[in-house]
Amino acid sequence: MPKSTDKNGSYKTAQLRAEWDKRRESIEKKSPPRPIRFTTLSDMEVPLLCTPEDLEKIDFDYERELGFPGEYPYTRGVQHNMYRGKLWTMRQFAGFSSPTETNKRFKMLLEQGQTGLSTAFDMPTLMGYDCDSPKSLGEVGKCGVSVSSLEDMEELFQGIPLGDVTTSMTINGPAIVILAMYYAMAEKQGVPNAKIRGTLQNDILKEYIAQKEWLFPIAPAVKCVIDTIEYGTKNYPNWNTVSISGYHIREAGATAVQELAFTLADGMAYVEESIKRGMDVDDFAPRLSFFFDVHNDFFEEIAKFRAARRIWARMMKDRYHAKSPKSWMLRTHAQTAGVSLTAQQPVNNVVRVAIQAMAGVLGGVNSLHTNSMDETLALPTDESVLVALRTQQILAEESGIANYADPLGGSYLVEALTHKVEQEALEYIKKIDDMGGMIKAVEEGYPQAEIANSAYRFQRQLESKDKVMVGVNRYQSVEKKRTMDTLYIDRSVGVRQADKLKALKQRRNASVVTRCLEQVKTDAATGKNLMPSIIEAVKAYATLQEVCDTLRGVYGEYRGDDKY
Repeated sequence: MPKSTDKNGSYKTAQLRAEWDKRRESIEKKSPPRPIRFTTLSDMEVPLLCTPEDLEKIDFDYERELGFPGEYPYTRGVQHNMYRGKLWTMRQFAGFSSPTETNKRFKMLLEQGQTGLSTAFDMPTLMGYDCDSPKSLGEVGKCGVSVSSLEDMEELFQGIPLGDVTTSMTINGPAIVILAMYYAMAEKQGVPNAKIRGTLQNDILKEYIAQKEWLFPIAPAVKCVIDTIEYGTKNYPNWNTVSISGYHIREAGATAVQELAFTLADGMAYVEESIKRGMDVDDFAPRLSFFFDVHNDFFEEIAKFRAARRIWARMMKDRYHAKSPKSWMLRTHAQTAGVSLTAQQPVNNVVRVAIQAMAGVLGGVNSLHTNSMDETLALPTDESVLVALRTQQILAEESGIANYADPLGGSYLVEALTHKVEQEALEYIKKIDDMGGMIKAVEEGYPQAEIANSAYRFQRQLESKDKVMVGVNRYQSVEKKRTMDTLYIDRSVGVRQADKLKALKQRRNASVVTRCLEQVKTDAATGKNLMPSIIEAVKAYATLQEVCDTLRGVYGEYRGDDKY
């Protein structure tokens, strides 16, 4: 048997591995492996075993590829002591029915140990329509909270000290209006601008790629995003004005590599547009944040988060010449994979979510949402959302994994897989660069087509049982289906919200509202930053739809089959 190291201490694994392979192959002749393809969830071929030889093949260098937590290239995390210094923010997604009902859910979660709020809006709000619009009929409060005015925003956060709690708001098309309402509400609470902390999703590019909740054509829509970045950089130093979202890209069917590549390419597009606006990269880049999915394949997801930080750090430093280390850091929220939840045997979802949450933590995320077991059936009940929150708390307080910074760093498998995910993502980014950047790629439908192909391929794999979903295409229950209590949203919420909005319109100063909306229209037509005039409009209690309709009148609407 040869020695395992030479005089310099480097491993001589090639011969050892060859001899082990012979022994393994001999045993496998008697007991062959299962007749399946061994791949990641994203269909990436994976080895049975990784050794130091795998790292030698990629010319692995500790300082260049890893470094230390809190230091470039941030592969091992963006904080020096990681979760010993501060646990990840536990931010359960919440929003349903009226602002008053959601406010109760917010307060319950905070009382139970949640450390940040995350707001889900209903479909009319997401599309820029008020609760009294004919287009809102039957949808008010169904998939999130109904917000049509500053009054609704005030009720939503009543009794919640905005200077002490970070807030995330998942909205994109009309995000600039919702953000204006939030700023106006914080001002009414007397909170100094510097103490307002949180994140607005505000990632319109991924809407054209994946989620399809858009209002305007791409050019003015991106302009609205850059307006918020510019205004926030000058006035709200601790607010993240955009959360560049891979979550919905992954939920639409993308692979882990596609999610990573398209998300970072979206982020690069916002950086480039902000620089074109005249902003210094180090002024705004530290407030960019990200939002990724955490899917079922444990090691693939960990590798994705580590590769994401490394790619972003190098891009910001080398391509955009950012000087501040804060500009190099990719800070990310993550959410367990909604698309992985099953209506069949829904209690199984608790297990899926726990595995996904652990992958997110071992991958070094800064903030995490864990889905509830019943979310394929309805919005979650108080009981199921508490189980989801307790999942995070058990990981944080009982599992021990929060004691270590990047505990899987140095694993032959994890380092080799991180490298592979990184290289394949960079290949996508190069293709996008060659097309003229992400905006051009979206115009050509490139990421949309790639995602559609991946979704189709995965569905075929499910149908052929090449990929398994427990309880769906294997291990189905034959016993009587278990019933589960679900949250019911009374349709009367739409009537109540519409009545409240009608009363607001009767109380407000109509002439002031008209004047404010005219200023929004003028600023949109002349290309000015829209934030100041929209803030003044919502302070006068102009509604969400009134502002959005004013902008639709200037910018037009995107229908989905238009050319940009």
